[in-house]
Amino acid sequence: MRNKVEIMAVKGGITQQPDIMAIVNAANAHLTTGGGVAGAIHHAAGNDLFRECQDLAPIKPGEAVITKAYNLPNDYVIHCLGPVYGKNKPEDVLLAKCYTNVLRLAEKNQITSIAFPAISTGAFGFPMEAATGIAIKTILAELPSLKHVEKIKFVLFSQEDLDIYQKKLAEVQ
Repeated sequence: MRNKVEIMAVKGGITQQPDIMAIVNAANAHLTTGGGVAGAIHHAAGNDLFRECQDLAPIKPGEAVITKAYNLPNDYVIHCLGPVYGKNKPEDVLLAKCYTNVLRLAEKNQITSIAFPAISTGAFGFPMEAATGIAIKTILAELPSLKHVEKIKFVLFSQEDLDIYQKKLAEVQ
């Protein structure tokens, strides 16, 4: 717990976080169903999410938009387009903008809890260690400005990814 915000990392699926008000979608530019996180979220939320997303797309790397969560056990989905590693420059700045913009949308919508996947680390190829460091550093820098967010959860699919997040979180606790 830092600045009254609880920060944790867990192994699991981003669509199965009923204790969280908003989950983050590692989206594609057109906010459509894709592989990985985006595919899982769109599949679980249903067609209404796809329809709402059509009016919000396209988005650029680092940008974030918010929708309802529909059939998910959450109130909102915040969609963020992470950078493609080696293509969208500067990758580290764009990835940090993802986390900053998501947290600012959460604050604007008075969201008290949020769950992040490991943005840009799947098909977009961002190295997990570097992405984890950027995520945690950016979130820690935003903590003083958070008035509504009380809980931040990183939801990782593999044990290896969870271990990286837990190690990096332990270094700053």
